[in-house]
Amino acid sequence: MCAEYATFGLAPAMRAGGVLHDGGYQVHRDFVDFIVDGRPLLFQLSDLDAVSPLASDVPPAIFTAQVRSLLLESPAPLPGGRYVVYGCPECEDLACGAVTAVIQGDGEDVIWRDFAWQTDDHADLERNGYHGIGPFRFRGAEYRTALSALLNGSAPDPRRRVLLIGARVAVLAKLAAALRTIGVGADIAHDADGVPAEELRGYGAVAFGHAAGERERAAVRRAFERAGVPVAHVDGLAPIVPLLVAQIEHALDRSPADRRRLTGLTATDAGADVEVTSACRVTLTAYRLDRLSRPHSHEIFDGVLDTGRHRVALDAKAIRGRSYVVARTSGSVLVTAVNH
Repeated sequence: MCAEYATFGLAPAMRAGGVLHDGGYQVHRDFVDFIVDGRPLLFQLSDLDAVSPLASDVPPAIFTAQVRSLLLESPAPLPGGRYVVYGCPECEDLACGAVTAVIQGDGEDVIWRDFAWQTDDHADLERNGYHGIGPFRFRGAEYRTALSALLNGSAPDPRRRVLLIGARVAVLAKLAAALRTIGVGADIAHDADGVPAEELRGYGAVAFGHAAGERERAAVRRAFERAGVPVAHVDGLAPIVPLLVAQIEHALDRSPADRRRLTGLTATDAGADVEVTSACRVTLTAYRLDRLSRPHSHEIFDGVLDTGRHRVALDAKAIRGRSYVVARTSGSVLVTAVNH
């Protein structure tokens, strides 16, 4: 059994949704991640696309039950004293696979041990155990204080609505439809004049189309400032829906910058430079507008990158003219224009 203590904390995290290169999509999920010794526990689990049980879009009663379960105030949901630590972001069904662990009290301390990948009621530690992770011993007071705070009004605020401002209604309608498909609410307006402060508080981002002039943009910013609502502002790079979705996903990311996997992206004719803080799968997609303003996309890279900075070659045909690169991991999205 572990003798040394590990620190325990919580931090907002995101499973990045998006419209993908192949026409598919993945759902946006906000959740609270477990921070062990100052680092997200999820980062230790290879390149796992998953969310914790503390997701912002579950009903309040279920969220509270999940917190009380982790506080050991109710019996373990799985045999052998096992709890789901991370589950499928799409359906959260155990059959899809989940990371589970034994969570138990030891005097005042709390111990997480025997992490495993589990697809039914029983975990096979020999075949599916995460042998290099844990056990972790947490000081009980620190552990209970962090989780109990979620029961005292500190649960994550979804704020997964976006206000779209612009004059090109056709593009905005397609963008709103795409955002709603991935679980992000979207409203279209010419301005924010006369909108009550309580309504503005429901937005996490404001996205401006190219047709929105500086006067309109300034007026919208003032409306949010008067309402005392801190909101992310997105200046749309081009009328390409997947690109705009990626920009908005980045704006909605409220996880601490120093606890993200994808931290840097620049692109020139020489290639794209990508920086990651832990080994993970990264996809790079190039988008461009041709001379007739028709959008084109091209998948540049899909593979696992180790910690550090990497250069990925770009296909010259994919980045002709006005072009952009989107880098994506399961939890982060970055967008940049190609600097020719």
